[in-house]
Amino acid sequence: MDEPDPQWTGRGARPGRKPVRPEPGAGPVAALAYRLWELKAEAGDPSFAEMATRMGAAASKSSLAAAARGQVLPTWETTWEFVRVLAVDRLSQDPEEARREWRAHWERAASAVVCSETTEGRTDHDETRAGHIEAEVRSAEHPARRARSPLTRPAVIAAVATAAAGAALFTWLAPLSGKDEPAARDTPARAASPYDDSAFEQDVTHPDGTVVKTGTEFTKIWRIRNTGTIPWRGRYLTRLNDTPCRAPKRVEIRAVQPGESVDIAVRVHASDSPGRCKIYWKMTDEAGTQLLSSKKPIFLDVVVGRTE
Repeated sequence: MDEPDPQWTGRGARPGRKPVRPEPGAGPVAALAYRLWELKAEAGDPSFAEMATRMGAAASKSSLAAAARGQVLPTWETTWEFVRVLAVDRLSQDPEEARREWRAHWERAASAVVCSETTEGRTDHDETRAGHIEAEVRSAEHPARRARSPLTRPAVIAAVATAAAGAALFTWLAPLSGKDEPAARDTPARAASPYDDSAFEQDVTHPDGTVVKTGTEFTKIWRIRNTGTIPWRGRYLTRLNDTPCRAPKRVEIRAVQPGESVDIAVRVHASDSPGRCKIYWKMTDEAGTQLLSSKKPIFLDVVVGRTE
C-alpha cells in the first residue's frame, strides 16, 4: 500500500526499448526472473503498469519491472504480488499451491545469493543486504511453517563456524580433559527482528470498474493478509481523499495475527450524479498515524451510472 506517486498512473509503461528477458542460465536470480517472464506471457503479457494498478498488485510498477530484469533479487513480497495477480487472479491457480511453488523458486535464488555473497567477500552494504535476504529467507509466511520446515544455509553456517572455531573446539574438548572447567552455557539463537508487513489479496466485492446506480448504498470489501510478524491491533483503514461518493472517514480492522487474512468492509453511498468514484484508504493506528508507508493505498474504483 504505497502512497500514490507520479509513475502510478495506470497509463501503461513509458515508451522506450522493449524489455529483454534474462537468460535462465545466467544465474539463480536471472532464472527466477525468466520464470516470472514466462508466467507473465502465459497470463496475456499485461504491462507492469497494468499489474500495479488495474490488476491490484501491492507493488509498484518499477518494483515489478526490476523483478523481471533478473539483475537483483526481488523481495519475497514483490515476487508474490507479481505471481498472485497473474497466476491466482488471472489464471485461477490455487493460491496455496502457487505460493508454495513460487516460494520454493524464490528461496533457491535467495540461498544462492547469500552463499555467493558470503564466500566471495562483501562490502558493508553487501553485508547488510545479505543479512536482510537471510532474515527474509528464514521468516516464513506463518509461524507453523517455520516450525515444520526450518531452513539451512550451509555457507552462512560455515562462515559463522569458522569465526568461532577456537571457542567451539575448546567447549567440545573441555569435558574430556578432566579439568574442572565451568559448564558451557547454552546461548539462545537471536531471533530475527520483528517486522510489520501486509499483502493485498483481492477485491471481495465491487472490483475496479463496477457500475453502481446513482444514490444507492453498497458495501465494498477488501481482503488483506498480515505477512509480517507483528499482530495487528487497534488499526484502521483511514480515507485519504474526498469524492462525490460518501464513505466513513475510517473503519476499524479487527485483530489479525501474522499469516492471517482479514476482510475489511466499508459502507459507501454512491453520488447522486453519474461519474467515476475513486477513494483511497491507508492503514493507520488509532491516533491516525499512517502505517506501512512503503505500501500503496488500497482503493475503491467504481462507475456511478444513472438509474434506469
